[in-house]
Amino acid sequence: MLSSIIAGSRVEPAARTYVSTSPGRAGEVVAEVSLGDAGVFADACRAARQAQDAWRDVPPPVRGQVIAGAGRLVEANKERLARIVSREVGKPYGEALGEVQEIADTCAFFLGEGRRLYGQTVPSEMPDKQLFTFRDPVGVVAVITAGNFPVAVPSWYIVPALLCGNTVVWKPAEYAAACAEAFYELFAHAGVPEGVLNVVYADGAETFRGLETALGEGLVDKVGFTGSTEVGVRIGELCGRHLQTPCLELGGKNPMVVTEDAELELAVEGALFAGFGTAGQRCTSLGTVIVHESVHEEFVRALDAATRAAKIGDPMEEGILFGPLINERFADGFEKYLGWIDPGRHRVHGSSAVGRISESQPRDGFVGDTSGLYYHPVIVDGVTAEDELFLNETFGPIIGVTTYRTPDEAIALANAPGYGLSSAIYTTDPKKAFTFRRGVRAGMVSVNNSTSGAEAHLPFGGNGRSGNGSRQSGIWVLDQFTRWQSMNWDYSGRLQKAQMDVLEIDADLDFRL
Repeated sequence: MLSSIIAGSRVEPAARTYVSTSPGRAGEVVAEVSLGDAGVFADACRAARQAQDAWRDVPPPVRGQVIAGAGRLVEANKERLARIVSREVGKPYGEALGEVQEIADTCAFFLGEGRRLYGQTVPSEMPDKQLFTFRDPVGVVAVITAGNFPVAVPSWYIVPALLCGNTVVWKPAEYAAACAEAFYELFAHAGVPEGVLNVVYADGAETFRGLETALGEGLVDKVGFTGSTEVGVRIGELCGRHLQTPCLELGGKNPMVVTEDAELELAVEGALFAGFGTAGQRCTSLGTVIVHESVHEEFVRALDAATRAAKIGDPMEEGILFGPLINERFADGFEKYLGWIDPGRHRVHGSSAVGRISESQPRDGFVGDTSGLYYHPVIVDGVTAEDELFLNETFGPIIGVTTYRTPDEAIALANAPGYGLSSAIYTTDPKKAFTFRRGVRAGMVSVNNSTSGAEAHLPFGGNGRSGNGSRQSGIWVLDQFTRWQSMNWDYSGRLQKAQMDVLEIDADLDFRL
């Protein structure tokens, strides 16, 4: 029985429990989890507050050594952790290995930032006076993450937050509790002190109540949240009442434009991975392909053929495109999205059926257990800008296709849903690529690459319905987990007043050659 960890100690198991099962095989229990309530979350924040001063005073290069140790432990346990990810959330083993590598990459990047938390020495406008700037940790960071990337995304918050001298209270998805437990153990054994990283297993409602209490008591200084746009709005409103700006990484309806001069084979490969990798359960998953009308039919035929040939099933099998949906909640949501398909207007491609793969709805080449949450991949051709399928995030293996005539029309369609996370364009024309980059509102743009595939040293984040403009990864995330402090030191021996006691230089501004 897993239970929350506060200041290095297990919380006594409570009556409310959650059973995390493997989505690939009905009834296979991965972990049993004791769920904490709002009080447990608030207690974790109190413990983090008590530990923060001592952790802040550890020199940043030494904090970097802790991050380095975590990275080495992750690499040493890469295969074991990837297997846990595959078993608990159904991610293909190859993708799970990549996810674990992203933790190691993040640690490798940030261990050096412990020696580069630079401020600046700034010249003063007055003599015998120096101006300085410093980065200070914000304090206690509450991190709430989803389970589609159960270990990589938490590292985007936790690694830089710890490096910068913050303490952390982490609420992982309860359906990915075994992944969270393994992540915590690796960081604890890397030398993270007790109380600096705390884990709370709880459901969404109790977490929100606990966060409300913690913010009200002044226990939390920064909130990081990855999840749905709807929940992100609520968290943003709550933080705003306490004059805080959270780091919100929300959903996406990510467009991919395919121009008339694109290399179609490459575009199909990109669409296949972006739309169906992780069973379409990435925030950066492809939402709609916006393809030029002159190559529309050819593109759809090729994508249909590639999708039908793709291997689907047990995530531990070799060469799997995607495995099961994460759990029943996501399967129920996907069933709702499938209900938006209109047989009278939409043309469906990609598989032998629509819906769950079963004995009555088989798929050629399927290599999974039909008791698992496996679904047919779906390509919906003929979507329009008024369709629910076009306007809303559809968390699952489904891709919409529409057409365009002019570059301006393509950009307008790309921006129409109001999300702004990731985007892609396939073209051989640099002008089209840069025109698209300038016009699209997404925080991330790929040229001749998929909408998915973040690297650990580039800013990650979105705009509009996809987030509040905050960024993760790379040096840019440091602004989420530090505050700037300025200091002026006047050693002139007298009071020098800025803007008043400044030496003035006379210039003859009427001079002309």
